[in-house]
Amino acid sequence: MSDTNPPRAGATRCQARLFNADAPDREVACEALAHVKLDDDQLLWVDLVNPDKTMLEQTWRGCDLPRAARDFLDAGTSPELQKQAGWFWLRVVAVVDPRIDGIKGSVLAIIASEHVVVSIHQQEIEFIQTLREREDRHSSIGQLSTDSFVASLLDWQLSTYFDAVADFEIGVERLEVDILAEKPTKSLPELQRLRRAASRLRRMLAPHRSVFSALSRPDFRPDESREAERHFGALDTRFERAMDMVENARDLVIGSFELFSNKTALEVNRSMKILTFATVVLGLLATIAGTLGMNFDASFFRSHDTGFWIALGGMVALGVASLVLARWFKWL
Repeated sequence: MSDTNPPRAGATRCQARLFNADAPDREVACEALAHVKLDDDQLLWVDLVNPDKTMLEQTWRGCDLPRAARDFLDAGTSPELQKQAGWFWLRVVAVVDPRIDGIKGSVLAIIASEHVVVSIHQQEIEFIQTLREREDRHSSIGQLSTDSFVASLLDWQLSTYFDAVADFEIGVERLEVDILAEKPTKSLPELQRLRRAASRLRRMLAPHRSVFSALSRPDFRPDESREAERHFGALDTRFERAMDMVENARDLVIGSFELFSNKTALEVNRSMKILTFATVVLGLLATIAGTLGMNFDASFFRSHDTGFWIALGGMVALGVASLVLARWFKWL
């Protein structure tokens, strides 16, 4: 996907946590994953950040992950969902930089089976760190099924789009204030940035429809509980809400453009009114000057300097009076 950040060199990190329903959670060394024996009331979450080949192979052996999921990691960046023999794995994109002038996403891969969830991403994703800090020691995540925990991660992932749209809406409000407060031409670059940002958000989110719709179908995990089916169904509904908000973001830009166009039209109308008034006044003065330049031997034309200054003063007085009259009737 073109709107995601490419893998970049940086610190690798492997964090594994064993969630227990009836006991304190505990951290597990990634080297010891193969020695962890999971009970029905336990859930193992392994989070890998920018893993190298050695770390991936260690995790695959320790958690006995399917080889097809390993090949899936290198198959692209577009959202996708696959499953095999009790395992399922998917790829989604989370927003990691919501700034209007540079919205960026990061690929998040999730591999899951009974009691095991592995998340893999090339750079830090804020909501994952927030989740780990919130559920530091005595959490209740161990009571969740694997499907429910994956649904929670995906719900957090969708929240990054809601947050990005919220920042976007603030940007639109500031733009509209600027349009009404200053010359609208100064707001045109910001309007262009918002339009690009709205399109980028939609390009990042829209391809997820195939993932969330597949998760919510009854045939995806027919052997799992109805609770997991409800969670995935709610997740699909939340995705549709996110899509509606992104589409609304595009409509907001269109509305701002209409405001921009109307304000520009008002500025043009004001300029045309000034030009029209100036044309009328100057035309009237030109008519007077033309009349005074007629070659008739009237006594007035023999007044020499006095007549010149009288005519000039009269035209100036007429111009000032026209300006005062226009301001009085709010023509200008």
